[in-house]
Amino acid sequence: MERAVRSAPQPPATVKAPAEKFKASPRLALLDGLRFFAAIMVLLYHYTAWHHGFWGTSTAQETWPTLSKVSMFGNLGVQLFFIISGFVIMLSAYGKSASRFIGSRISRLYPAYWVAVFATGILVIKIWPQMGDGRTFKDLLANLSMFHPAMGVRHIDGVYWTLWVEMKFYILILVLMLLGVMTKRAITILAVAWPLLGVADHLFNNGAQATLLMSQYSALFAGGIMLFMIYKFGHSALRWIILAMNVVIAAYFTGITASAEAEELTNYSVEPWTYWIIVGSLYALLALLTLTPLRRIQFKSLAIAGALTYPVYLLHQVWGWWLISKLTGVFGQLPGGKYLTLAIVIATVLGAAYLVHRFVERSMAKPLGTAVTRLIDGAVSKVGKKLSALLPLR
Repeated sequence: MERAVRSAPQPPATVKAPAEKFKASPRLALLDGLRFFAAIMVLLYHYTAWHHGFWGTSTAQETWPTLSKVSMFGNLGVQLFFIISGFVIMLSAYGKSASRFIGSRISRLYPAYWVAVFATGILVIKIWPQMGDGRTFKDLLANLSMFHPAMGVRHIDGVYWTLWVEMKFYILILVLMLLGVMTKRAITILAVAWPLLGVADHLFNNGAQATLLMSQYSALFAGGIMLFMIYKFGHSALRWIILAMNVVIAAYFTGITASAEAEELTNYSVEPWTYWIIVGSLYALLALLTLTPLRRIQFKSLAIAGALTYPVYLLHQVWGWWLISKLTGVFGQLPGGKYLTLAIVIATVLGAAYLVHRFVERSMAKPLGTAVTRLIDGAVSKVGKKLSALLPLR
């Protein structure tokens, strides 16, 4: 059909510009490495800076007085995840069908997540119920949907809060796709309007809308989106101005939330401007890895690191704390026992993440994504045929 259209002579006024087509982008290996680095940042934050007593001291920083002064900034791994997500999700969604996007997200998110929910649920409900704080198997089952926050159900593992934020971002992108406005103009408007609405929510104390629109995180996603726009369509003054606006907004919100979190969860006092610098540096780092010749660097080991990132994030917190509490009783009195414990726990989490990736994600992800995509396409096709049959012929 396309060749026939091209070969048929058309008056100049009726010629339509061909639809934009894009070659598949090469894998950004250094981005995989950066994602893994973010996961390790979060892991060390929870193990060595968080205010838990699983090392046998009242807080982790008493056991790690030096390391905790660095690892306390590991919570910004979440901000880095959100920036990268803005970039990567647009890379996955632009030019794709809604059904394919849904299939790819379900295949990417759910197989490892289901394993992690079951594993962590068993730990906090049966093995370590004091950590479960009354959680039940009904909570576990609700968590499997990943939509449990909308049901008023607590997370089986506290770190899963970020998945709900990510899910709402995916839904926002899906809405654009379903409306047929996944265009450069619409994406640019989104990257401007969404963060500015977040600022308005903050200034006028609109808590309900701020929660719905993820106001304090919107600029992180939108900044990643603008990096994608520059990566895919090239440099322009407007795109860089919008990116700079999002960097400023993201730094502002992070300065507020991260500073308060540091005081509450690590007992460290950090000025907001420290987080402004870090957030700006995270954007600069991502720009360096995606907009310069560094994007062409390929290392197989980085692809493996990228594949392990998600299961590491899902499994590390509660299971890591439980292992720390058990191994501290075994190695705690030995010289260097805390280092041995930390090394064993990290190695165990990495090993478990590899097993999940190798035997769950690699076997389930592609068939699941294909099945979901075909199911949606089939349903849409059937609905379309029924609607066509109901409409009167003209």
